Amino acid sequence: MLYRLIMCIAVIGLVQEAAAADIDAAYLRGSGAYEATGPAYPVQQVTPPWYPTNAPAPPDLPILKAPIAPAPPAWLWTGFYGGVHVGAAVGTTNFADPFGSSIFGDNVTTPGFLAGGQIGYNWQVPNLPLVLGLEGSLSWLDADGTNTCLAFSGFFVSANCRAQPNTMSDLTARVGWTYGQFNHSLVYVRGGAALVHEQIDISTNGTQSFVGLAPLTASSSFTKVGWIAGVGAEHAITPAWSLKLEYDYIGFGGETVATPQGLVQSVPPAPLYFLTPAATTRVSQNFQEVNLGLNYKFGMDPAAQWGSASSAFPVKAPVIFVASGWVFEAGARDWYSSGTFQKDLTPPALVSRLTYDTTANSGELFGRIESPQNVFVKGNIGVGSLLSGHQNDEDWAIDGGTVAYSNTFTSVEGDIDYATLDLGYDFFRGASYQLGAFVGYNYYRENKSGYGCTQIANPFSDCVPANPPGTVPGITENDTWQSLRVGINGNMMITDRLNLGADIAYLPYVQFSGVDNHLAWNPVKVFPEWANGGQGVQLEAILSYAITDQFSFGLGGRYWAMWTQNGQYTLATEYYCGTGCPNWPAEFKTERYGVFVQVDYRGIGSLLEGFR
Repeated sequence: MLYRLIMCIAVIGLVQEAAAADIDAAYLRGSGAYEATGPAYPVQQVTPPWYPTNAPAPPDLPILKAPIAPAPPAWLWTGFYGGVHVGAAVGTTNFADPFGSSIFGDNVTTPGFLAGGQIGYNWQVPNLPLVLGLEGSLSWLDADGTNTCLAFSGFFVSANCRAQPNTMSDLTARVGWTYGQFNHSLVYVRGGAALVHEQIDISTNGTQSFVGLAPLTASSSFTKVGWIAGVGAEHAITPAWSLKLEYDYIGFGGETVATPQGLVQSVPPAPLYFLTPAATTRVSQNFQEVNLGLNYKFGMDPAAQWGSASSAFPVKAPVIFVASGWVFEAGARDWYSSGTFQKDLTPPALVSRLTYDTTANSGELFGRIESPQNVFVKGNIGVGSLLSGHQNDEDWAIDGGTVAYSNTFTSVEGDIDYATLDLGYDFFRGASYQLGAFVGYNYYRENKSGYGCTQIANPFSDCVPANPPGTVPGITENDTWQSLRVGINGNMMITDRLNLGADIAYLPYVQFSGVDNHLAWNPVKVFPEWANGGQGVQLEAILSYAITDQFSFGLGGRYWAMWTQNGQYTLATEYYCGTGCPNWPAEFKTERYGVFVQVDYRGIGSLLEGFR
């Protein structure tokens, strides 16, 4: 009897196991016979021989399938977040001339590096890809710029205007649209209110030439309310972290600032002057900024990763890894740019300023190597020519005071070359994103030659009549900038073929050296120039399209700015001052900005493996 009971239980168990296997197979095939609610499935009745024939039939034995655990809710953008950002900003401060339209100047460009944080809240509309949000940010800004202002006449000793914005903040509404297989990517626009704090200093130039005259200066410091509008792209690289790249335009209305006393020549060209009373003028500002940011979504596990089913944006052009785990990238660019070089002699009240405005075209090679340990090395090298340009040479209270203000215009030619090398580490790296920090070195050289001379301010100064451009330059300026770079580099796929990336570097230390040759003088005047210490910012942003898994084509923009405030220059020609020429204070500034196209091959390490 015991043997028969054991055999009966075994048979019933085998039948139940077979039925469960059939149900699992139907589920895996997607059969409609399977229901997630776990229905009962009858089993064929098995009656053992020992079961009494007159007893009621045993009940059917059901197999209950446990309900499948519900899928985790889809990831949404809804929630509070906070983060940090770095970027480059270019401001323009316009000085209205109370005496009339100016001959030159009045617009002060203030390049700068910004860093700060943001906090906000997103709400994703249920069952829609629409995201609404509110965000506030605060940025520290290292920016500085000077230019001539109040230059309404060649018989008036005009001023040197300096603008130094140092803090910006904003409060904006955001409207975004998610896309991609799992809605991990977001494009958005934003707009709202902005604040800037700025320092304005105005100094009447040339006061050193007047015996017994104290410096004539006026300073103003204010906070101004304005507006901001921007556009950006953001990609959730993990459930907790998202990477964003954003462009903003910020505008501020007019603000009244004080102007110092001025000097007007009473009977030109006689060196007779009288003081004008101090007054006021209006300044207005606008800024353009690009920033790269990282946001953390509060309440999420910082170490969480996407599951295998939703790891990232579906990428048709994945990163190509060679067998060794190294990634290699190389390409070429053509950069068309505009630029400015400016030097201020004896600031803040100047005796002279030379400003070069040029356009250039350069070709460059670039590359990047990534290791399996997330360490990367990248760099570029380029050479080019100045296609066109001009120089403005300004002087104040010269020739014994017979000339109050002189401004000459000269045509310019020249060449440029540059190189960059960075070493960095990626904190985040995946098939559709990358974010890392780096330190590096930048070298930039610019040689300029000026031809001809035309006076545009004072008929009693030089270059009257005009000297037409010839084959021999009248002035040359050869300059070299060397900088320490500290920055952030990030990339994110915004579609399966489009990649958006940015490289933003702060230059905490800048070294400048140059030589100014005044060839029109006999003997030639040679002015060595130098500065050990300065700041700067370098920005590069690019949108690239993957033609194949390895080749891509890109269009990008680049902005470089470097400036010093503790430079010096001297006159090295002994004929003019013997061997005891003094060193005079000077400030030097340069900008270069423009667009480039590039072709890129990523994964060339696989070719190198074939030669081993």
